[in-house]
Amino acid sequence: MSAKEKSGHAIVLGASIGGLLAARVLSESYAKVTIFDRDALPTDGVTGRKGVPQGDHTHGLLARGRQVLEELFPGFAADMTAAGAVPVDVQGDVIWINDGRRLAAAHTGLAGLGVTRIGLEAYVRRRVTALPGVQLLARHEAVGLIASEDRTRVVGARILPVGGDTELRLEADLVVDATGRGNRGPTWLAELGYDKPAEEHVDAKTVYISRAYRRTPGQLGFTAAVISPSPELPIGGVVVPVEGDRWMLTLIGVGEGGALPSDPDAYAEFARRFASDELHQLLSTCEPVGPAVRLRLPVSVRRRYEHLTRLPEGLVSFADAVCSFNPAYGQGMTVAAAEAMVLRDCLRKGGAGLPKRFYAAASKVIDVPWDIAVGADLGYPEVEGVRTRKGRFLNAYVARLHRAAARHPEVGLAFLAVANLMSPPQRLFSPGVLARVLWSGRAGKPRTAPGVPVAQVTLVETAG
Repeated sequence: MSAKEKSGHAIVLGASIGGLLAARVLSESYAKVTIFDRDALPTDGVTGRKGVPQGDHTHGLLARGRQVLEELFPGFAADMTAAGAVPVDVQGDVIWINDGRRLAAAHTGLAGLGVTRIGLEAYVRRRVTALPGVQLLARHEAVGLIASEDRTRVVGARILPVGGDTELRLEADLVVDATGRGNRGPTWLAELGYDKPAEEHVDAKTVYISRAYRRTPGQLGFTAAVISPSPELPIGGVVVPVEGDRWMLTLIGVGEGGALPSDPDAYAEFARRFASDELHQLLSTCEPVGPAVRLRLPVSVRRRYEHLTRLPEGLVSFADAVCSFNPAYGQGMTVAAAEAMVLRDCLRKGGAGLPKRFYAAASKVIDVPWDIAVGADLGYPEVEGVRTRKGRFLNAYVARLHRAAARHPEVGLAFLAVANLMSPPQRLFSPGVLARVLWSGRAGKPRTAPGVPVAQVTLVETAG
């Protein structure tokens, strides 16, 4: 389907970041795109909504996410900066503490953006709904699909206005399910006679507490900071500068050992336990500008649509409906952006076989952030999940990589480029990086995951 030959109607179920980005690329191929969401959608860029409970917590846009949004919405970074968002060099401006070690800073041009989830979604929604042929209907909930008589194709969706009792039956050439982590896509497939996708679940047993603080330029000696929890010290925190001259700060606790204080007056003292004092500085000197918000993170879920041998045409699940990550790693919005580019490429190759082609390509995008997040989560003994040989090796290697990154900026850049989806994982095993990782490992006994002998890890690393 050529972008110059637009025709037909596409429906997007869900108007969160993923659904909006899907609608943006669909608008290049379809003459009409209709987006439905069950929430009332605020327009002020400040007010959150029920369907995005994580909206009040710290977000940041990784480098690949910023790159994609700039391509899809020219002028994006300049517009957001003018609205108060803060451009950041991911390595030069951000303090990273991993496994208790500070990553060596260097300005690299790896460009991220400090912005609230609420502000970003409002901006993207404005740009998408301004496109010709795109319509967004709030307070309309998807309740099911419409299939062809032989059930080989989805030909529309059933929509129920919130508070109403009469369903709308709308025909479409393509339906995109972007209804989020709690979506009913697998159930809908089963109702049409198809197998549900296999699912992988990991409960990170993580709790967030987030709060906004007033930000004055030059008040603190840093731009942003990420202090990652570890099995040895299962607490951490993230602070990002955002629009409205605010800091967004999130405290993170994993498992029973990562219990977070319930009293906001105790946050500063709690932050003394961190391996770096940036968050303690902020909590000791900056004025809060809103209430503290607590969230027990939901279970991470990956649905393996790419493994299904039978799929109906005309239906694609997208973003969190395919894979919902532990938000502590800040990957969700960027992965959705990368999936949007996959969807665009698949659409340009035609509509026939679109679901299978999309899931196969999207799985390659998802693999790296899923392995990073799940691998780190399973490093905690109390986190339940399947621990594989690959995961144990990656955890052991990354622990040594963090040691090397404290001394060698180029190692830190390789790690951040992969984590920001700007480079393939093979970059972590390039000769220059591998040599520094192995050399740094000799400075002390390398930390390995249970059941992985040091000699075995070294052998596999060398082979990589």
